[in-house]
Parts: sequence; C-alpha cells; structure tokens
Amino acid sequence: MTDLYPVRRALISVSDKTGLIDLAKALAGSGVELLSTGGSAKAIRDAGIAVRDVADITGFPEMMDGRVKTLHPMVHGGLLALRDNDDHLQAMTDHGIGGIDLLVVNLYPFEETVAKGADYDTCIENIDIGGPAMIRAAAKNHGFVTTVVDVEDYEELLGELAANDGQTTYAFRQKMAQRAYARTGAYDAAVSTWMADALGETTPRRRVVAGELAQSLRYGENPHQSAAFYVDGTNRPGVASAIQHQGKELSYNNINDTDAAFELACEFDPADGPACAIIKHANPCGVARGATLVEAYKAAFDCDRTSAFGGIIALNQTLDKATAEEIVKIFTEVVIAPDATQEAIEVFAAKKNLRLLTTGAMADPRQAAMTVRQVSGGLLVQDKDNGHITMDDLKVVTKRAPTDAELRDLLFAWKVAKHVKSNAIVYVKDGATVGVGAGQMSRVDSCRIAARKAQDMAEELGLPMPLTQGSVVASDAFFPFADGLLTAAAAGATAIIQPGGSMRDDDVIKAADDAGLAMVMTGMRHFRH
Repeated sequence: MTDLYPVRRALISVSDKTGLIDLAKALAGSGVELLSTGGSAKAIRDAGIAVRDVADITGFPEMMDGRVKTLHPMVHGGLLALRDNDDHLQAMTDHGIGGIDLLVVNLYPFEETVAKGADYDTCIENIDIGGPAMIRAAAKNHGFVTTVVDVEDYEELLGELAANDGQTTYAFRQKMAQRAYARTGAYDAAVSTWMADALGETTPRRRVVAGELAQSLRYGENPHQSAAFYVDGTNRPGVASAIQHQGKELSYNNINDTDAAFELACEFDPADGPACAIIKHANPCGVARGATLVEAYKAAFDCDRTSAFGGIIALNQTLDKATAEEIVKIFTEVVIAPDATQEAIEVFAAKKNLRLLTTGAMADPRQAAMTVRQVSGGLLVQDKDNGHITMDDLKVVTKRAPTDAELRDLLFAWKVAKHVKSNAIVYVKDGATVGVGAGQMSRVDSCRIAARKAQDMAEELGLPMPLTQGSVVASDAFFPFADGLLTAAAAGATAIIQPGGSMRDDDVIKAADDAGLAMVMTGMRHFRH
C-alpha cells in the first residue's frame, strides 16, 4: 500500500442524481473509465459522456426489478482486491477482473420513503442491498479504493484528484471510508428502527441510534466540553429543522432550551388562540395565552421578568411586528415561531445577537416519538411524554367542584407542568402562569419557591397582593403529604390538579376540603428529570 493511489476506473451508482453529470464530466475529462448502473448510466450517457454498463462486465443483465445488478465477483473482486497482494493480482488476471479505484454510491431513499408515510411494501422495496454491500467492500479496502457516499463530497473528491494529479491520499481514503461506514450504519439503524415500529416491538434486542451532523458547536454546556448537533432525519417541526433568519450561531445550551420552549408552545393549538412560552435553563419562567400574540407575550413576561432576561421565547403563531417590538425591549437569546412577518424580521434586524428561527409549522404534541438518554455504560430509551388529558378525564375528589374558569386554568397549568423539571409546581391565573417551582428535591419547596417568586413579581408590578391570589395549582406528581397543598392554599390558590395515587390521598383530600379547595385528579403523572 502506498500513500497515493491513482483513480483509473470508477463505478457510479446513485439514487440522488444531484451533481452527477458534473462529476462524471470531470472524471471522464481526467481519463477515468466510468462504469454505472440503470438510471445513473442512462443519465451519464444522455449527457454525451462515455460509460459502460455494469452488466457488460458481469455478463449478467440487471434482473428482478433491479434487485440484482452489482452483487457479482466482477464488481466485488474489483473493489476488494489488494493491489499489493500477488495472489489477489493473479486471481484478477485469471478471472478477468478489473480493479475499481473509486466507488460513488448513494443509497435508495429509505428514510425519505418512511417519512412520507409509505406503506410497508413500498418501504421494503426502498431498502438498498447492493449499495451498502459495495460501500462496505470499498471502504474496507480503503488502502487502495476511494469511497464517496454523499453528494456534498463530490467537490472535495475532485479537489483531491486535482491536487494530486489524479490520485488520492491514504488520509483522504481513510476519511471517506469512515463517512461511508457511518452512512451504512445510519441506514441500517433507520431500517431496523422502522421495522421494530412496524412490528410493534417496543424493546428490540438491539437498539441503534443514528444522526447526521448538522452543526459543529463552539463548545457544550461549558467551554471545556466539545460538542456537536446531529439531526435524526424525522420531519417533526422544531429546532432541528428550523430556518435561522439572523443572529450568531446557536450554542449547545441555546439548542437545548429552544427545543424545550418550542415543545411547550406546541401544547397550545394555534386555532385556539395565541400562546407564548418563555424558557430559561430548560424550565418555563412564563407561559400565557392572550387575545393577541403581544398580549400573550406580555402576560408570560409578567410571570417572572428577572428570569426572562436572556431567555428563549417560543410562539405558537406567526411573529408579528407588535410582538417583535415588545420582545426587543429586553435581551433575548432566541425567538422561535412557525413563521414571522417581514415587518417583524425588520424589527429584529437591529438586534444582531438575537436569533430568530421559523419552523414552518407547529409540532403535534401527541405524535409518537422516542427519547434517548445516555448513562454510564448504556442508553435509557423511552416513549416521548405525549400524554394528554381532557375535561372528561378529570375526577373531582373534593366536596367543591372547580368552576368553569378554574377548570380552564387547571388544564392550562397541567400542560405547563408537563414541561417543568420535577418536582414541578405551576400556579396559573386567567390563562397565564403566575408562579413556577421547578427541580426541587421536595415538592413543598417547589410550592414555596413558586409562591415567593409570585410575591416578588407582584411587588415589582406594584400590585397589592401576590399574583397567586385566586390562582389554581398543578403538580406533576401526587402530593405525598398535605403540606405542599396547604402551602399553595396559603399563597391564595383555590383549586388543585394532580395525578393522585398516594397512600395518603385521603389525608390530602381532607386537607383540601378543610381549606375550601377544589381538587381534581388526572390519573397521569408527568415527571421530567
């Protein structure tokens, strides 16, 4: 094996024809013999470029609807032969096998087919067999063979050949081989994951997670941590698929917090009216509905103005000029919305560090998805929390039933609590959060912290009483004792929503009755760690 190895013969077989003709012209112009298959060969030939069909060298026509065309020793021998091994060279001579120095393959669009919602049989037909087999063979033999699997690498390939007089370096071939194996690995992961879902297999023996690099990040949660952002190819609207209109590059923490903000905003159907969520360190510090988007933003902001500084804002409707003008009054890291008017974009243009992202749509909070978290030595995999309740799911357990206004606020608070780190306590009044307690080791501490923040905010706004006066409260899990509930009552709460299920439910219900509270139970927990 030598560092530089010439490219004399190339096999091109691509599903995505982007850049194909320019690549073929450049290779042929450098004296490289081209082999190809099916539609790729036709496209190259129609462009007036000389190309040989793979069937000419295998002696077999493409058959079985194209399922069998490259699975042949004349192809794989040409890819796998070690050029510095005398036995391999003799076998090539004995059997008339020509070496293949460059393989350009991209695979059948399996992931795209699944994303379009195709039926089972159509998805099966879009599982590539010959492509991955050739890629693995060529990549294994990277001592001599260059493997290219992505359209975006064509220019890099041609630059390498131009810089080295029609040859590639070993380092380049190594790099291309790694990309090739990553592609086949991701492809197999997509197939196995789809098939497990199709079969209803929730815990397959092996679970493979794959992603494609979207962005190399400056650092991770802290400057001493390296980081990158990978996308999984799903069509779910969100931070991974959003268009960034302005502002500097998103950081690791920006991406994490923006995802949290947008997922919370998606809980509120745009058809039911405007809603705004403000996030700080992955926790909501203000969420509200309003008659207009700017009213929703102002109500969310008035929950905790201190924490909102430098936060992330998610909207469930198109960002308009009035809302943009209000947002730019304080420093905000990121705003994400389904769309933005040109006038709103122009308002933001004066704030060069403010990132604006648009997603094109809101995500469905009930859509099935998977979450993955790494622990030492393994992965924790679970369904995304897409639990949802309606009025009909609520069980009134106290002597006093909630009023209609309380019920509306209780359901609002419950949606927000789902997105607050446990132990989660959320006070809501008139369709807006007025106090949020997150991530405490004790539920009663979350009740106290949320109430204290509401009192501080009332003082800042010049109001005579805490914002929690006349509010309702959501708890993401049951109250193990009555102390948390009584703390909420002391803050002025009048109604409670919680899952129930504690051994002391009866004691908690009695305490609620004694305090004149209304309480409903959902039978569903929303822990978020």
